[in-house]
This record gives sequence, C-alpha cells and structure tokens, in this order.
Amino acid sequence: MAPETLRARLLAWYDANARSLPWRLGPRDHSAGVRADPYRVWLSEVMLQQTTVPHATPYFLKFTARWPTVTDLADEDDGEVMAAWAGLGYYARARNLLACARAVAVDYGGVFPDTEEALRGLPGLGAYTAAAVGAIAFDLPTNVVDGNVERVMARLFAVEAPLPDAKPELKRLAAGLVRDHRPGDWAQALMDLGATVCRPKAPLCDRCPIAAHCAGLTTGAPETYPRRTAKAERPHRYGVAYVLTRGDEVALVRRPPRGLLGGMLALPTSDWRAERWSDAEAVRDAPSSAAWRTVGEVEHGFTHFTLTLRLLRAEGDATGVIWSPRRDLDGLPSVFLKAARAGLTKLL
Repeated sequence: MAPETLRARLLAWYDANARSLPWRLGPRDHSAGVRADPYRVWLSEVMLQQTTVPHATPYFLKFTARWPTVTDLADEDDGEVMAAWAGLGYYARARNLLACARAVAVDYGGVFPDTEEALRGLPGLGAYTAAAVGAIAFDLPTNVVDGNVERVMARLFAVEAPLPDAKPELKRLAAGLVRDHRPGDWAQALMDLGATVCRPKAPLCDRCPIAAHCAGLTTGAPETYPRRTAKAERPHRYGVAYVLTRGDEVALVRRPPRGLLGGMLALPTSDWRAERWSDAEAVRDAPSSAAWRTVGEVEHGFTHFTLTLRLLRAEGDATGVIWSPRRDLDGLPSVFLKAARAGLTKLL
C-alpha cells in the first residue's frame, strides 16, 4: 500500500472515530476552519506526559476553569499551581508549566508563538511537546511521536530493534508519513489509533484501517512489537514520615525548590536511603521532641525507585513547620497524602 493510500485510510478512520477529549478540536470543526487553542493543547500535552487520559482529564478541567488563559495561569502564585498539580506527579513539570506560561505572557504578549523553533525555545517544551503544539494548534507539518505513535510504527514496519534503541528509527519512519495536508489531524489520528486499536496488549487488528499495510501483522504476532530490552530492577529506598498533630492540625513543611517534589508541601521526613532507619535514628530526626510511636508503613513507587515510608505519629508542637487543617491535605503530593491518611487513622 502506498503511503498516500495509508494516510487517506487513517484520516478517514479518524474523521469517523476521533476521540472526544475536552482539549481537542474535532475533525469536523477543524475542517470548518476553527483553530485549536494553543494554550489548551499545550496544557493537555504537559499533563498527559507520564499519565493517562482518564487521570489527566479532571485536572485539565480544573485548571482551565480556574485559569482559562495562559495569562491567568502566569499571574497565579506558585504555591496555588503546585497544589492544584498535586497527584499528577513529576512536579518539575508544574514548575516548568509556570515558567512557560510566564514566558508566553511576558515575551509574546500572552500569545503562543506559531513556529516549532520558537516553541522549542519556551521553558520546559522539549521536542515532542513543541511538535505536538505546532501540529495540533498551528497545523505545522511536525513529526509528533509519543508512545502510541512509536508502537504503531514498530508494528507497521516490524522494527526488530528493541526500545529504547529503536527510538531514532521509529521517529524516522514516522517522519516519512508526515505531509503538509492535515498535519494536526494526522498526529491525532496516529495517537488515537495507538490508544484505541493498536493497543499495547491485545491489539484490535480486525478494526485497524491500515492493517493491510502492517508488516507486524503478517508475522502473526503484532503484539510482540515494539521489542523491548529487559528493564533494570528499580532500587528500593527507606524513609520515615512524621505525622505530628496539634488538635485538628497537621504539621507540614515546604520541600526545597529543587529536586524530587521540589517546592511542594509535605509531611516532614527523614532522608530516603537504601537501609532501614533504626528506632533511635528515626526519633533523632523527628521535628519535635514529642512522644513518637510507629503506626505503620506505606509503600510508594516513583519512576526510578520504590519507597517504604515508616510512619511515626505524635501529638505536640514544633517550630519551623506549617500547620494545616486535616481537611486541607488533599493538595499534598500523593506519597504524602497516602502517608498522612494512613498515619491519621491510627489513634494515639
């Protein structure tokens, strides 16, 4: 099948089957000349990195209701945005989100630039995000390659090289199918195909509009693409989280601005290390001389390591902490919200 035939079939499928997403301009509106809002495209792409559509959707709706324009977001206090981001993970992305919004507001008068090069120059916009905003918001013929597109390319061309080594080849193959005609719709068509038909497990090949062109399907095992190298086991770390209460309030701290969960409100903790903490070490690093006792543990997984947090609970006072009502803890990062909820269920 010629590339132009493949493109025509996939775009026709997209016209009939495009997902309805709160940040998306549908193909019918697009064909009528309506332009996508670059702010909404950019915000959705940042949120969708490392998470799923169902998980990102309520955050997107909350953000766009509270900050409907990039200027509104740029004018907001850092702490408010970081708290609203809590639960999406990768908090460096929230800091980059603010930096980018402020750059657009200050350097471009609140209007996103409309070239891929200028988009790449914005804080936090890597090659993928700049390409996605360029294609979807401005109809630039950029090469938009996310995990869904990599999977489609790996199966379509039966690429034997395993990920991550295959990434340059998959990107090259995807670039060969980009045209000036409907580049934004093309990018989203590939994404939708990967998300709904060319799924990671149990691909629905009988529903695929380009199955006749798929070299992976002819092997009889398209689900085995893309090939992958064995993942290294994630290291495990141990820490102590301190659940200090004063009546109906809980002691929190502001984490350092750089590093994991930087700038976020959190429970006080020890360092996180490869060895468990002894009783004496755990109490030594506590934020107060209150009568601490162990009330359990919680487990949490980050991208590069897993963590066991031992929970110490006490009632008392402390200096250098931020007292927060228990009802206001939902803005904590998920690891600390999990630890706080577990620690607070234990009676002293």
